[in-house]
Amino acid sequence: MDRTERFYKIEMLIRSQGCVSFAALLAALEVSPATLKRDLAYLRERLDAPIEYDAAANGYRFGQQWRGGKHELPGVWFNEAELHALLTMQQMLAGLDEQGVVGRHLQPMFDKITGMLGVDQGEAQELRRRVKLIGTARRRIVGESFETVGSAVVKRRRLHIRYRKKKGGELSEREVSPQRLVHHRHAWYLDAWCHASEGLRRFALDGIEAATALETPARAVPMDELEAELDRGYGIFAGGTPREAELLFTPEAAAWVSREEWHPRQRSEWLADGRWKLWLPYVDDTELLMDLLRHAGQVEVLGPPELRAAHARRLRAAAAALDPDQTQVTDAG
Repeated sequence: MDRTERFYKIEMLIRSQGCVSFAALLAALEVSPATLKRDLAYLRERLDAPIEYDAAANGYRFGQQWRGGKHELPGVWFNEAELHALLTMQQMLAGLDEQGVVGRHLQPMFDKITGMLGVDQGEAQELRRRVKLIGTARRRIVGESFETVGSAVVKRRRLHIRYRKKKGGELSEREVSPQRLVHHRHAWYLDAWCHASEGLRRFALDGIEAATALETPARAVPMDELEAELDRGYGIFAGGTPREAELLFTPEAAAWVSREEWHPRQRSEWLADGRWKLWLPYVDDTELLMDLLRHAGQVEVLGPPELRAAHARRLRAAAAALDPDQTQVTDAG
């Protein structure tokens, strides 16, 4: 039984029996008296557990503060492996939270987790150094806007936002009903019902120059309706006529690409010669073409014709940038 499990056991025994003797705790935990004394001291001093020794009853109980309902030990405990996993998740969260907005509020919890592991700050820092996230092209957002938007999503309140479109730079004032936050390729987006356009829209958070929380309740949109409208395309793009791309990867690329999920509703099949065919829905080809270029020479666009032609144009442009004199590039897609 590791230390975290012993903490849980001590708390459970005192909670269920009211008062437990030192001898009874020793028998239940199967540890030395010195270890039990350290555990009790740690619970009181580091985890703020209101454990008191009752001389009259010759046992340990929760103090008057707990019996008055003002303090209670945490209801969820983790073993050592789970605590290490949580610290790993902290690093992953830090990789998403480039402004430190979320981490600032969660840091007290992670400090408590570090304490539960019984390591000092130097050891905790060493644990965190063992997880490295590499990210590029992160888009910065205004921390205050992130907090305001996140709070409105949770509290189900409307927002008044000043939003600048990426294309054209048009600035507009809108009242929106937040539905959910989306993180995609190192950028954050807000899915919301726009009351000006009377429809669901996806807003890039780095395009929100100012956000003000309103007291008006947000309009509720069923999640299946939200997903049907905004998740049907490829990547972050939403809206437009749904189409289906048909792609054929070489055996060399297929060994790796077949393990990736390009879209939740994709379909695929292996061909006898080792090639891999993939079908996936999209409504805007911008992001899909970018991903296809990563596999230039190892993927053929079979359809639809407009996607095949667009891919061929991208390949010709890329080849021309390397060799301006090159004029002949096949239109194989």
